[in-house]
Amino acid sequence: MGRSLKRIALVVTVGTLLSKVGGLVRQLVIAAAFGVGAAYDAYNYAYVLPGFLLILLGGINGPFHSAMVSVLSRRPRQESAHVLAALNTMVSAALLLLTALLVLAANPLITLVGPGLSPELHRIAVVQLQVMAPMALLAGLIGLGFGSLNAADEFWIPAVSPIMSSLALVVGVGVLWWQVGTDIGSMQFALRGGIVLALATLVGALLQWLIQLPALIRQGLTKMQLVWDWHHPGVREVLQVMGPATLSSGMLQINVFTDLFFASGILGAAAGLGYANLLVQTPLGLISNALLVPLLPTFARLTAPGDRSALVARIRQGLMLSTASMVPLGAMFVALGTPIVALVYERGAFDAQAASLVSGLLMAYGLGMPAYLARDLLVRVFYALGDGTTPFRLSTAGIGLNVLFDWLLVGGPTPWGPQLPFNFGATGLVLATVAINLLTCAALLLGLHSRLGGLPLQRWAFDGVKVLWAGLAAGFAAWALATLMEWPQDLLGLLIEVCLSVITGLAVFALISISLGVAEVRELARELRYRVIPR
Repeated sequence: MGRSLKRIALVVTVGTLLSKVGGLVRQLVIAAAFGVGAAYDAYNYAYVLPGFLLILLGGINGPFHSAMVSVLSRRPRQESAHVLAALNTMVSAALLLLTALLVLAANPLITLVGPGLSPELHRIAVVQLQVMAPMALLAGLIGLGFGSLNAADEFWIPAVSPIMSSLALVVGVGVLWWQVGTDIGSMQFALRGGIVLALATLVGALLQWLIQLPALIRQGLTKMQLVWDWHHPGVREVLQVMGPATLSSGMLQINVFTDLFFASGILGAAAGLGYANLLVQTPLGLISNALLVPLLPTFARLTAPGDRSALVARIRQGLMLSTASMVPLGAMFVALGTPIVALVYERGAFDAQAASLVSGLLMAYGLGMPAYLARDLLVRVFYALGDGTTPFRLSTAGIGLNVLFDWLLVGGPTPWGPQLPFNFGATGLVLATVAINLLTCAALLLGLHSRLGGLPLQRWAFDGVKVLWAGLAAGFAAWALATLMEWPQDLLGLLIEVCLSVITGLAVFALISISLGVAEVRELARELRYRVIPR
Protein backbone atom coordinates (compact mmCIF):
# COMPACT_ATOMS: atom_id res chain seq x y z
CA MET A 1 0.00 0.00 0.00
CA GLY A 2 1.05 3.61 -0.50
CA ARG A 3 2.64 5.56 2.33
CA SER A 4 -0.52 7.56 3.10
CA LEU A 5 -2.68 4.44 3.15
CA LYS A 6 -0.21 2.75 5.49
CA ARG A 7 -0.33 5.73 7.85
CA ILE A 8 -4.13 5.75 7.87
CA ALA A 9 -4.23 1.98 8.30
CA LEU A 10 -1.88 2.23 11.29
CA VAL A 11 -4.02 4.89 12.99
CA VAL A 12 -7.21 2.91 12.35
CA THR A 13 -5.57 -0.34 13.47
CA VAL A 14 -4.38 1.07 16.79
CA GLY A 15 -7.72 2.75 17.50
CA THR A 16 -9.72 -0.33 16.52
CA LEU A 17 -7.41 -2.58 18.54
CA LEU A 18 -8.10 -0.54 21.67
CA SER A 19 -11.84 -0.72 20.95
CA LYS A 20 -11.75 -4.47 20.35
CA VAL A 21 -9.76 -5.09 23.52
CA GLY A 22 -12.38 -3.07 25.37
CA GLY A 23 -15.12 -5.13 23.72
CA LEU A 24 -13.42 -8.36 24.74
CA VAL A 25 -13.07 -7.20 28.36
CA ARG A 26 -16.76 -6.22 28.30
CA GLN A 27 -17.76 -9.67 27.09
CA LEU A 28 -15.57 -11.40 29.66
CA VAL A 29 -17.30 -9.43 32.42
CA ILE A 30 -20.75 -10.28 31.05
CA ALA A 31 -19.83 -13.95 30.63
CA ALA A 32 -18.51 -14.25 34.19
CA ALA A 33 -21.56 -12.47 35.60
CA PHE A 34 -24.43 -13.91 33.56
CA GLY A 35 -23.12 -16.91 31.56
CA VAL A 36 -25.91 -18.00 29.22
CA GLY A 37 -28.54 -17.10 31.84
CA ALA A 38 -31.83 -15.22 31.51
CA ALA A 39 -30.58 -11.61 31.68
CA TYR A 40 -28.07 -11.97 28.86
CA ASP A 41 -30.17 -14.38 26.80
CA ALA A 42 -33.07 -11.88 26.84
CA TYR A 43 -30.63 -9.03 26.11
CA ASN A 44 -29.62 -10.66 22.83
CA TYR A 45 -33.23 -10.45 21.63
CA ALA A 46 -33.81 -6.92 22.94
CA TYR A 47 -30.55 -5.69 21.42
CA VAL A 48 -31.41 -6.98 17.94
CA LEU A 49 -33.18 -3.81 16.77
CA PRO A 50 -31.10 -1.14 18.61
CA GLY A 51 -27.90 -3.00 17.80
CA PHE A 52 -29.02 -3.43 14.21
CA LEU A 53 -29.51 0.34 13.94
CA LEU A 54 -26.19 1.10 15.64
CA ILE A 55 -24.33 -1.16 13.21
CA LEU A 56 -26.41 -0.18 10.20
CA LEU A 57 -26.47 3.59 10.69
CA GLY A 58 -23.65 4.33 13.13
CA GLY A 59 -21.05 1.73 12.27
CA ILE A 60 -17.77 2.47 10.55
CA ASN A 61 -18.10 1.12 6.98
CA GLY A 62 -21.89 1.21 7.39
CA PRO A 63 -24.08 2.89 4.74
CA PHE A 64 -24.26 6.30 6.45
CA HIS A 65 -20.50 6.31 6.96
CA SER A 66 -19.75 5.02 3.44
CA ALA A 67 -22.12 7.49 1.75
CA MET A 68 -20.67 10.47 3.62
CA VAL A 69 -17.08 9.47 2.83
CA SER A 70 -17.86 8.82 -0.85
CA VAL A 71 -19.50 12.24 -1.33
CA LEU A 72 -17.72 14.60 1.09
CA SER A 73 -14.21 13.42 0.12
CA ARG A 74 -14.65 15.41 -3.10
CA ARG A 75 -16.18 18.60 -1.60
CA PRO A 76 -14.76 21.65 0.24
CA ARG A 77 -15.06 21.83 4.03
CA GLN A 78 -17.65 24.62 4.19
CA GLU A 79 -19.98 22.79 1.81
CA SER A 80 -19.43 19.55 3.76
CA ALA A 81 -20.57 21.31 6.96
CA HIS A 82 -23.79 22.42 5.25
CA VAL A 83 -24.45 18.91 3.91
CA LEU A 84 -23.85 17.36 7.36
CA ALA A 85 -26.19 19.86 9.07
CA ALA A 86 -28.96 19.20 6.54
CA LEU A 87 -28.64 15.43 6.88
CA ASN A 88 -28.49 15.62 10.69
CA THR A 89 -31.75 17.56 10.67
CA MET A 90 -33.62 15.24 8.31
CA VAL A 91 -32.28 12.00 9.75
CA SER A 92 -32.95 13.08 13.37
CA ALA A 93 -36.60 13.86 12.58
CA ALA A 94 -37.10 10.42 11.06
CA LEU A 95 -35.24 8.56 13.82
CA LEU A 96 -37.15 10.30 16.62
CA LEU A 97 -40.32 8.80 15.17
CA LEU A 98 -38.62 5.42 15.00
CA THR A 99 -37.56 5.73 18.66
CA ALA A 100 -41.16 6.32 19.70
CA LEU A 101 -42.27 3.31 17.64
CA LEU A 102 -39.73 1.03 19.35
CA VAL A 103 -40.99 2.08 22.79
CA LEU A 104 -44.68 1.64 21.96
CA ALA A 105 -44.34 -1.58 19.97
CA ALA A 106 -41.70 -3.31 22.11
CA ASN A 107 -43.97 -6.19 23.13
CA PRO A 108 -45.00 -7.37 19.62
CA LEU A 109 -41.50 -6.76 18.28
CA ILE A 110 -39.98 -9.12 20.87
CA THR A 111 -42.69 -11.67 20.03
CA LEU A 112 -41.71 -11.37 16.37
CA VAL A 113 -38.00 -11.79 16.97
CA GLY A 114 -38.23 -14.49 19.66
CA PRO A 115 -41.51 -16.37 19.43
CA GLY A 116 -40.15 -19.27 21.46
CA LEU A 117 -39.09 -17.24 24.51
CA SER A 118 -40.48 -18.11 27.92
CA PRO A 119 -42.83 -15.50 29.49
CA GLU A 120 -40.14 -14.34 31.92
CA LEU A 121 -37.49 -13.88 29.23
CA HIS A 122 -40.06 -12.14 27.03
CA ARG A 123 -40.90 -9.67 29.82
CA ILE A 124 -37.24 -8.86 30.47
CA ALA A 125 -36.51 -8.39 26.76
CA VAL A 126 -39.47 -5.99 26.36
CA VAL A 127 -38.20 -3.73 29.16
CA GLN A 128 -34.67 -3.84 27.75
CA LEU A 129 -35.86 -2.82 24.28
CA GLN A 130 -37.79 0.14 25.67
CA VAL A 131 -34.71 1.32 27.58
CA MET A 132 -32.46 1.05 24.50
CA ALA A 133 -34.93 2.61 22.01
CA PRO A 134 -33.18 6.07 21.91
CA MET A 135 -30.18 4.35 20.36
CA ALA A 136 -32.06 4.70 17.05
CA LEU A 137 -31.53 8.47 17.09
CA LEU A 138 -27.96 8.24 18.39
CA ALA A 139 -27.02 5.69 15.70
CA GLY A 140 -27.87 8.07 12.87
CA LEU A 141 -25.95 10.97 14.41
CA ILE A 142 -22.92 8.75 15.06
CA GLY A 143 -22.79 7.43 11.49
CA LEU A 144 -23.14 10.83 9.83
CA GLY A 145 -20.52 12.39 12.09
CA PHE A 146 -17.98 9.62 11.71
CA GLY A 147 -18.37 9.59 7.93
CA SER A 148 -17.77 13.34 7.84
CA LEU A 149 -14.65 12.98 10.00
CA ASN A 150 -13.19 10.25 7.79
CA ALA A 151 -13.84 12.38 4.70
CA ALA A 152 -11.82 15.12 6.43
CA ASP A 153 -8.97 12.63 7.08
CA GLU A 154 -9.82 12.33 10.79
CA PHE A 155 -9.60 8.61 11.61
CA TRP A 156 -8.62 8.26 15.27
CA ILE A 157 -11.89 9.23 16.99
CA PRO A 158 -14.16 6.99 14.84
CA ALA A 159 -11.83 4.02 15.36
CA VAL A 160 -11.48 4.37 19.14
CA SER A 161 -15.01 5.49 20.04
CA PRO A 162 -16.59 2.03 20.59
CA ILE A 163 -14.43 1.67 23.69
CA MET A 164 -16.82 4.10 25.39
CA SER A 165 -19.66 1.62 25.01
CA SER A 166 -17.54 -1.18 26.47
CA LEU A 167 -16.52 1.03 29.40
CA ALA A 168 -20.15 1.87 30.18
CA LEU A 169 -21.15 -1.81 30.23
CA VAL A 170 -18.20 -2.87 32.38
CA VAL A 171 -18.99 -0.14 34.92
CA GLY A 172 -22.71 -0.99 34.91
CA VAL A 173 -22.17 -4.71 35.48
CA GLY A 174 -19.47 -3.97 38.05
CA VAL A 175 -21.81 -1.77 40.09
CA LEU A 176 -24.54 -4.43 40.01
CA TRP A 177 -22.04 -7.12 41.01
CA TRP A 178 -20.94 -4.95 43.94
CA GLN A 179 -24.60 -4.66 45.03
CA VAL A 180 -25.81 -8.29 44.73
CA GLY A 181 -22.60 -10.34 44.63
CA THR A 182 -22.50 -13.84 43.14
CA ASP A 183 -26.31 -13.95 42.79
CA ILE A 184 -26.07 -11.53 39.88
CA GLY A 185 -26.82 -14.26 37.34
CA SER A 186 -29.74 -15.83 39.22
CA MET A 187 -33.39 -15.57 38.12
CA GLN A 188 -34.08 -13.51 41.24
CA PHE A 189 -32.06 -10.62 39.80
CA ALA A 190 -32.64 -11.36 36.09
CA LEU A 191 -34.85 -8.32 35.49
CA ARG A 192 -32.51 -5.97 37.35
CA GLY A 193 -29.51 -7.39 35.53
CA GLY A 194 -31.31 -7.02 32.21
CA ILE A 195 -32.14 -3.35 32.89
CA VAL A 196 -28.52 -2.63 33.87
CA LEU A 197 -27.29 -4.20 30.60
CA ALA A 198 -29.76 -2.14 28.57
CA LEU A 199 -29.13 1.16 30.36
CA ALA A 200 -25.35 0.78 30.17
CA THR A 201 -25.65 0.06 26.43
CA LEU A 202 -27.65 3.27 25.92
CA VAL A 203 -25.14 5.32 27.91
CA GLY A 204 -22.33 3.83 25.81
CA ALA A 205 -24.02 4.92 22.56
CA LEU A 206 -24.51 8.43 23.97
CA LEU A 207 -20.80 8.63 24.82
CA GLN A 208 -19.90 7.47 21.30
CA TRP A 209 -21.78 10.45 19.89
CA LEU A 210 -20.45 12.97 22.40
CA ILE A 211 -16.82 11.98 21.82
CA GLN A 212 -16.99 12.98 18.14
CA LEU A 213 -18.28 16.53 18.75
CA PRO A 214 -14.92 18.18 19.61
CA ALA A 215 -13.35 16.71 16.46
CA LEU A 216 -16.25 17.91 14.29
CA ILE A 217 -15.89 21.42 15.75
CA ARG A 218 -12.13 21.37 15.17
CA GLN A 219 -12.63 20.36 11.54
CA GLY A 220 -15.20 23.13 10.98
CA LEU A 221 -17.99 20.63 10.26
CA THR A 222 -20.57 21.80 12.80
CA LYS A 223 -23.56 24.08 12.36
CA MET A 224 -25.59 24.52 15.53
CA GLN A 225 -28.86 25.00 13.67
CA LEU A 226 -31.61 23.07 11.91
CA VAL A 227 -31.08 23.01 8.14
CA TRP A 228 -33.88 21.84 5.84
CA ASP A 229 -32.23 21.68 2.43
CA TRP A 230 -33.45 18.73 0.41
CA HIS A 231 -32.27 20.13 -2.91
CA HIS A 232 -28.58 20.73 -2.27
CA PRO A 233 -26.55 18.61 -4.77
CA GLY A 234 -24.37 17.15 -2.01
CA VAL A 235 -27.39 16.18 0.11
CA ARG A 236 -29.09 14.57 -2.87
CA GLU A 237 -25.92 12.68 -3.81
CA VAL A 238 -25.52 11.34 -0.27
CA LEU A 239 -29.17 10.25 -0.20
CA GLN A 240 -28.81 8.55 -3.59
CA VAL A 241 -26.03 6.38 -2.20
CA MET A 242 -27.34 6.16 1.37
CA GLY A 243 -30.87 4.99 0.51
CA PRO A 244 -30.05 1.79 -1.40
CA ALA A 245 -26.97 1.19 0.79
CA THR A 246 -29.08 1.36 3.96
CA LEU A 247 -31.64 -1.00 2.50
CA SER A 248 -28.88 -3.34 1.37
CA SER A 249 -27.13 -3.40 4.75
CA GLY A 250 -30.52 -3.67 6.43
CA MET A 251 -31.28 -6.75 4.39
CA LEU A 252 -28.06 -8.31 5.65
CA GLN A 253 -29.07 -7.55 9.24
CA ILE A 254 -32.48 -9.11 8.68
CA ASN A 255 -30.58 -12.38 8.48
CA VAL A 256 -29.72 -11.84 12.16
CA PHE A 257 -33.45 -11.61 12.91
CA THR A 258 -34.00 -14.83 11.00
CA ASP A 259 -31.25 -16.62 12.93
CA LEU A 260 -32.70 -15.50 16.27
CA PHE A 261 -36.20 -16.53 15.18
CA PHE A 262 -35.01 -20.11 14.69
CA ALA A 263 -32.66 -19.92 17.72
CA SER A 264 -35.49 -19.00 20.10
CA GLY A 265 -36.45 -22.67 20.36
CA ILE A 266 -32.88 -23.76 21.21
CA LEU A 267 -31.93 -23.28 24.87
CA GLY A 268 -29.06 -20.79 25.27
CA ALA A 269 -28.53 -20.47 21.50
CA ALA A 270 -28.93 -16.68 21.36
CA ALA A 271 -26.40 -16.13 24.13
CA GLY A 272 -24.04 -18.64 22.52
CA LEU A 273 -24.26 -16.86 19.18
CA GLY A 274 -23.49 -13.58 20.93
CA TYR A 275 -20.36 -14.94 22.61
CA ALA A 276 -19.06 -16.65 19.45
CA ASN A 277 -19.80 -13.58 17.35
CA LEU A 278 -17.72 -11.42 19.69
CA LEU A 279 -14.70 -13.69 19.20
CA VAL A 280 -15.19 -13.42 15.43
CA GLN A 281 -15.86 -9.69 15.32
CA THR A 282 -12.85 -8.74 17.48
CA PRO A 283 -10.17 -9.63 14.89
CA LEU A 284 -12.56 -9.18 11.93
CA GLY A 285 -13.44 -5.63 12.94
CA LEU A 286 -9.80 -4.79 13.52
CA ILE A 287 -8.70 -6.04 10.09
CA SER A 288 -11.80 -4.71 8.36
CA ASN A 289 -11.33 -1.17 9.63
CA ALA A 290 -7.60 -1.20 8.91
CA LEU A 291 -8.26 -2.30 5.33
CA LEU A 292 -11.58 -0.76 4.31
CA VAL A 293 -11.38 2.66 5.98
CA PRO A 294 -8.29 3.80 4.02
CA LEU A 295 -9.39 2.07 0.79
CA LEU A 296 -12.91 3.51 0.60
CA PRO A 297 -11.85 7.13 -0.16
CA THR A 298 -9.34 5.68 -2.64
CA PHE A 299 -12.08 3.77 -4.47
CA ALA A 300 -14.21 6.94 -4.55
CA ARG A 301 -11.37 8.92 -6.17
CA LEU A 302 -10.71 6.30 -8.89
CA THR A 303 -14.14 6.15 -10.49
CA ALA A 304 -13.30 8.14 -13.63
CA PRO A 305 -12.94 6.05 -16.85
CA GLY A 306 -9.27 7.03 -17.12
CA ASP A 307 -8.57 5.56 -13.66
CA ARG A 308 -10.10 2.16 -14.44
CA SER A 309 -6.85 0.20 -14.40
CA ALA A 310 -5.83 1.79 -11.08
CA LEU A 311 -9.24 0.95 -9.59
CA VAL A 312 -8.95 -2.69 -10.70
CA ALA A 313 -5.48 -2.86 -9.16
CA ARG A 314 -6.81 -1.52 -5.84
CA ILE A 315 -9.70 -4.00 -5.88
CA ARG A 316 -7.29 -6.87 -6.44
CA GLN A 317 -5.02 -5.58 -3.68
CA GLY A 318 -7.94 -5.31 -1.26
CA LEU A 319 -9.24 -8.79 -2.07
CA MET A 320 -5.86 -10.44 -1.69
CA LEU A 321 -5.10 -8.63 1.56
CA SER A 322 -8.50 -9.63 2.95
CA THR A 323 -8.04 -13.24 1.85
CA ALA A 324 -4.49 -13.42 3.19
CA SER A 325 -5.69 -12.20 6.59
CA MET A 326 -9.01 -14.02 6.86
CA VAL A 327 -7.95 -17.49 5.69
CA PRO A 328 -5.40 -18.12 8.47
CA LEU A 329 -7.72 -16.53 11.02
CA GLY A 330 -10.55 -18.86 10.01
CA ALA A 331 -8.17 -21.81 10.09
CA MET A 332 -7.20 -20.99 13.68
CA PHE A 333 -10.86 -20.80 14.72
CA VAL A 334 -11.58 -24.21 13.21
CA ALA A 335 -8.46 -25.86 14.56
CA LEU A 336 -8.44 -24.29 18.04
CA GLY A 337 -12.10 -23.46 18.73
CA THR A 338 -12.32 -25.46 21.96
CA PRO A 339 -9.17 -24.15 23.72
CA ILE A 340 -9.85 -20.58 22.54
CA VAL A 341 -13.34 -20.55 24.07
CA ALA A 342 -12.12 -22.21 27.27
CA LEU A 343 -9.32 -19.67 27.58
CA VAL A 344 -11.49 -16.61 26.99
CA TYR A 345 -14.80 -17.47 28.64
CA GLU A 346 -14.79 -20.58 30.85
CA ARG A 347 -15.01 -19.12 34.36
CA GLY A 348 -17.71 -17.97 36.77
CA ALA A 349 -21.19 -18.70 35.42
CA PHE A 350 -19.75 -19.78 32.03
CA ASP A 351 -19.43 -23.55 32.53
CA ALA A 352 -18.17 -26.44 30.37
CA GLN A 353 -21.58 -26.93 28.73
CA ALA A 354 -21.64 -23.30 27.61
CA ALA A 355 -18.05 -23.61 26.37
CA SER A 356 -18.99 -26.65 24.26
CA LEU A 357 -21.87 -24.75 22.63
CA VAL A 358 -19.79 -21.66 21.83
CA SER A 359 -16.75 -23.58 20.55
CA GLY A 360 -18.90 -25.39 17.97
CA LEU A 361 -20.30 -22.07 16.80
CA LEU A 362 -16.82 -20.52 16.59
CA MET A 363 -15.58 -23.39 14.41
CA ALA A 364 -18.54 -22.91 12.07
CA TYR A 365 -17.85 -19.17 11.85
CA GLY A 366 -14.22 -19.98 10.99
CA LEU A 367 -15.26 -21.75 7.80
CA GLY A 368 -16.72 -18.54 6.38
CA MET A 369 -14.15 -15.97 7.51
CA PRO A 370 -12.71 -15.26 4.00
CA ALA A 371 -16.17 -14.36 2.67
CA TYR A 372 -17.05 -11.90 5.46
CA LEU A 373 -14.42 -9.30 4.65
CA ALA A 374 -14.39 -9.87 0.87
CA ARG A 375 -18.14 -9.23 0.73
CA ASP A 376 -17.82 -5.95 2.63
CA LEU A 377 -14.95 -4.80 0.41
CA LEU A 378 -16.81 -5.55 -2.83
CA VAL A 379 -19.93 -3.78 -1.58
CA ARG A 380 -17.84 -0.65 -0.89
CA VAL A 381 -16.57 -0.70 -4.47
CA PHE A 382 -20.18 -0.56 -5.69
CA TYR A 383 -20.89 2.32 -3.29
CA ALA A 384 -17.86 4.22 -4.61
CA LEU A 385 -19.21 3.74 -8.14
CA GLY A 386 -22.50 5.28 -7.01
CA ASP A 387 -24.34 1.95 -7.25
CA GLY A 388 -26.22 0.92 -4.12
CA THR A 389 -28.87 -0.96 -6.11
CA THR A 390 -26.83 -4.06 -6.97
CA PRO A 391 -25.85 -4.86 -3.34
CA PHE A 392 -29.48 -4.22 -2.33
CA ARG A 393 -30.81 -6.73 -4.85
CA LEU A 394 -28.31 -9.35 -3.78
CA SER A 395 -29.10 -8.76 -0.11
CA THR A 396 -32.81 -9.17 -0.83
CA ALA A 397 -32.17 -12.49 -2.54
CA GLY A 398 -29.96 -13.51 0.38
CA ILE A 399 -32.80 -13.10 2.87
CA GLY A 400 -34.94 -15.70 1.17
CA LEU A 401 -32.01 -18.09 0.89
CA ASN A 402 -31.07 -17.54 4.52
CA VAL A 403 -34.58 -18.43 5.69
CA LEU A 404 -34.46 -21.58 3.58
CA PHE A 405 -30.97 -22.59 4.73
CA ASP A 406 -31.80 -21.87 8.41
CA TRP A 407 -34.94 -23.98 8.17
CA LEU A 408 -33.11 -26.86 6.47
CA LEU A 409 -30.12 -26.93 8.83
CA VAL A 410 -32.16 -26.92 12.06
CA GLY A 411 -34.26 -29.89 11.02
CA GLY A 412 -37.13 -28.25 9.14
CA PRO A 413 -39.21 -27.15 12.18
CA THR A 414 -43.00 -26.82 11.73
CA PRO A 415 -45.99 -26.64 14.12
CA TRP A 416 -46.21 -30.41 13.65
CA GLY A 417 -42.58 -31.01 14.60
CA PRO A 418 -39.30 -31.34 12.65
CA GLN A 419 -39.69 -32.49 9.06
CA LEU A 420 -36.09 -33.48 8.33
CA PRO A 421 -33.96 -36.32 9.75
CA PHE A 422 -30.97 -34.07 10.53
CA ASN A 423 -30.59 -31.06 12.83
CA PHE A 424 -27.34 -29.11 13.28
CA GLY A 425 -28.86 -26.93 16.00
CA ALA A 426 -27.35 -23.48 16.56
CA THR A 427 -24.32 -24.45 14.45
CA GLY A 428 -26.62 -24.85 11.46
CA LEU A 429 -27.62 -21.20 11.74
CA VAL A 430 -23.99 -20.15 11.40
CA LEU A 431 -23.43 -22.51 8.46
CA ALA A 432 -26.42 -20.95 6.70
CA THR A 433 -24.85 -17.50 7.08
CA VAL A 434 -21.54 -18.81 5.72
CA ALA A 435 -23.27 -20.17 2.63
CA ILE A 436 -25.08 -16.87 1.97
CA ASN A 437 -21.85 -14.87 2.25
CA LEU A 438 -20.03 -17.14 -0.19
CA LEU A 439 -22.83 -16.87 -2.76
CA THR A 440 -23.01 -13.08 -2.31
CA CYS A 441 -19.25 -12.69 -2.88
CA ALA A 442 -19.44 -14.67 -6.11
CA ALA A 443 -22.37 -12.58 -7.36
CA LEU A 444 -20.69 -9.28 -6.47
CA LEU A 445 -17.50 -10.28 -8.28
CA LEU A 446 -19.44 -11.23 -11.39
CA GLY A 447 -21.31 -7.91 -11.20
CA LEU A 448 -18.06 -5.93 -11.05
CA HIS A 449 -16.65 -8.07 -13.85
CA SER A 450 -19.52 -6.94 -16.05
CA ARG A 451 -19.58 -3.29 -14.90
CA LEU A 452 -15.83 -2.66 -15.24
CA GLY A 453 -15.50 -4.32 -18.63
CA GLY A 454 -13.78 -7.45 -17.40
CA LEU A 455 -11.64 -8.47 -14.44
CA PRO A 456 -8.81 -11.03 -14.43
CA LEU A 457 -10.92 -13.38 -12.32
CA GLN A 458 -9.08 -16.53 -13.37
CA ARG A 459 -5.72 -15.14 -12.24
CA TRP A 460 -7.25 -13.84 -9.01
CA ALA A 461 -8.84 -17.23 -8.33
CA PHE A 462 -5.50 -18.98 -8.86
CA ASP A 463 -3.84 -16.71 -6.29
CA GLY A 464 -6.75 -17.30 -3.92
CA VAL A 465 -6.33 -21.08 -4.18
CA LYS A 466 -2.69 -20.70 -3.14
CA VAL A 467 -3.79 -18.86 -0.01
CA LEU A 468 -6.43 -21.52 0.75
CA TRP A 469 -3.85 -24.33 0.49
CA ALA A 470 -1.59 -22.45 2.88
CA GLY A 471 -4.54 -21.95 5.25
CA LEU A 472 -5.35 -25.67 5.29
CA ALA A 473 -1.75 -26.50 6.15
CA ALA A 474 -1.71 -23.83 8.86
CA GLY A 475 -4.90 -25.15 10.44
CA PHE A 476 -3.59 -28.72 10.43
CA ALA A 477 -0.29 -27.66 12.00
CA ALA A 478 -2.05 -25.73 14.78
CA TRP A 479 -4.50 -28.57 15.45
CA ALA A 480 -1.71 -31.18 15.56
CA LEU A 481 0.35 -29.21 18.05
CA ALA A 482 -2.67 -28.56 20.30
CA THR A 483 -3.89 -32.16 20.12
CA LEU A 484 -0.73 -34.27 20.19
CA MET A 485 1.02 -32.51 23.05
CA GLU A 486 0.05 -32.74 26.71
CA TRP A 487 -0.80 -29.27 27.98
CA PRO A 488 -1.53 -28.19 31.58
CA GLN A 489 -5.26 -27.73 32.07
CA ASP A 490 -5.07 -24.51 34.05
CA LEU A 491 -5.43 -20.98 32.66
CA LEU A 492 -1.70 -20.56 32.03
CA GLY A 493 -1.56 -23.90 30.24
CA LEU A 494 -4.45 -22.92 27.97
CA LEU A 495 -2.78 -19.61 27.21
CA ILE A 496 0.50 -21.31 26.26
CA GLU A 497 -1.36 -23.93 24.18
CA VAL A 498 -3.31 -21.36 22.19
CA CYS A 499 -0.41 -18.94 21.70
CA LEU A 500 2.13 -21.56 20.57
CA SER A 501 -0.40 -23.29 18.31
CA VAL A 502 -1.45 -20.00 16.68
CA ILE A 503 2.18 -18.89 16.18
CA THR A 504 3.01 -22.26 14.62
CA GLY A 505 -0.02 -22.13 12.33
CA LEU A 506 0.69 -18.56 11.19
CA ALA A 507 4.35 -19.37 10.56
CA VAL A 508 3.36 -22.35 8.40
CA PHE A 509 0.86 -20.16 6.53
CA ALA A 510 3.44 -17.45 5.85
CA LEU A 511 6.15 -19.88 4.70
CA ILE A 512 3.86 -21.74 2.31
CA SER A 513 2.22 -18.59 0.93
CA ILE A 514 5.56 -16.92 0.28
CA SER A 515 6.96 -20.08 -1.34
CA LEU A 516 3.90 -20.15 -3.63
CA GLY A 517 4.55 -16.54 -4.67
CA VAL A 518 1.68 -14.71 -2.92
CA ALA A 519 2.96 -11.14 -3.10
CA GLU A 520 0.60 -9.69 -0.46
CA VAL A 521 1.71 -12.17 2.19
CA ARG A 522 5.33 -11.41 1.37
CA GLU A 523 4.63 -7.68 1.77
CA LEU A 524 2.81 -8.19 5.08
CA ALA A 525 5.68 -10.34 6.38
CA ARG A 526 8.22 -7.70 5.29
CA GLU A 527 6.26 -4.91 7.02
CA LEU A 528 6.00 -6.96 10.21
CA ARG A 529 9.70 -7.80 10.16
CA TYR A 530 10.69 -4.15 9.69
CA ARG A 531 8.46 -3.07 12.59
CA VAL A 532 9.78 -5.77 14.92
CA ILE A 533 13.41 -5.42 13.80
CA PRO A 534 13.75 -1.84 12.49
CA ARG A 535 16.78 -1.00 10.39
